[in-house]
Amino acid sequence: MRQSQLFTKTTRHIPEGEEAKNAQLLIKAGFVSKSSAGVYSVLPLGLRVLNKITHIIREEMNEIGGEELLMPALIQRKYWEQTKRWDVDVIYRTGIGAGADPKQSEYGLGWTHEEVITAIATNFINSYKDLPKAVYQIQTKFRAEARAQAGLLRGREFLMKDLYSFHTDANELNAFYQKVIGAYEKIFTRMGLKTFLTEASGGAFTKEYTHEFQVLSEAGEDVIFYCPKCKFSQNREIYNEAAHRDCIGEIKTGQAIEVGNVFKLGIKFSEAFKLNYLDAQGTRHPVVMGSYGIGPTRVLGTIVEEYNDEKGMCWPESVAPFRVHLISLGDSARVQKAAESAYKLIRQKTGFQVLFDDRNVSAGEKLNDADLIGIPWRLVISEKTIAAKKIEAKGRTEKTAHLEDLRKFLTQLSKKERV
Repeated sequence: MRQSQLFTKTTRHIPEGEEAKNAQLLIKAGFVSKSSAGVYSVLPLGLRVLNKITHIIREEMNEIGGEELLMPALIQRKYWEQTKRWDVDVIYRTGIGAGADPKQSEYGLGWTHEEVITAIATNFINSYKDLPKAVYQIQTKFRAEARAQAGLLRGREFLMKDLYSFHTDANELNAFYQKVIGAYEKIFTRMGLKTFLTEASGGAFTKEYTHEFQVLSEAGEDVIFYCPKCKFSQNREIYNEAAHRDCIGEIKTGQAIEVGNVFKLGIKFSEAFKLNYLDAQGTRHPVVMGSYGIGPTRVLGTIVEEYNDEKGMCWPESVAPFRVHLISLGDSARVQKAAESAYKLIRQKTGFQVLFDDRNVSAGEKLNDADLIGIPWRLVISEKTIAAKKIEAKGRTEKTAHLEDLRKFLTQLSKKERV
């Protein structure tokens, strides 16, 4: 991709009132654009990152047997009323047609989809032979957050991966629940996030204890009590010091960002929608359910909060918009020819995703923008490097650059990718 052809540009202007570091950096670098509080457009560079995040999620969800589907965001009132969740504070309600009376609203925008998926499942689950099943979607959610002020960490419109599972009994659910926890741990590790599996209350979803995946961060709105030695972790709302047993590690407390959660729903929704199955003896039972969420846009914001410095973002390679940022410094024909040749080599010989800064701007602007955008590897071609028959390579978090043979350097990167 040629940087001169990008739809976006970097900017120094930040919308008034935008205090979250993740949003500030993403806006400055041209990854997102703020429409209103808690509502952001994801621009081409940001979408490249978001697509890599969702790709990792899809791979691990498919690995544990999840099947992807897509449900509507516009959900009729009757579904919410069956579980008495029509009047929750976070739901956006809408009437029918122009000028409809809000008090006569007939639809709610999806803030979660337990009701919809349970209703769908009644068409396909009738027997124990139909179980277990697990389906997921990656879809836009809407929540009327009273305080949408943490950038992508607390949005009113955001992307969510929600997985739903259906089982014959609690034991089968428990086994799958642990399988999802393992998949989530792989997902966050692949993205470069260190998480604590944290006990929490169920809130509007379930009366049972649930588990959250929390990332320690000063930008977090949650507070957790955790033990670095044994990985014990509980949310502030349910913290019980006596629960930390058989470990001499010191309990610490810290702010954290919730990037995922898992819930044992039990039979609450299946009873509401009469989702039952017949066992081998012909006896009818309610289906036992689970619900599991990850917020890809919140994950994007969390990664920015974790990976940045005073110059800009520092993307982990697994989710970076490009792997290599190629920069030509100097406007001589020799520099331009060498840069074009390197661009062609990187794309055709390695298949690396590369952003080529071919813009007619100053060297300082190019280097500053490269630091802000935060691509893992910066390769510079200039009169100096041409004279040395090398390229200048620098990792985004490295302090100094070093001269390298381009082909050898790309070979080393290729080997690193396969490890």
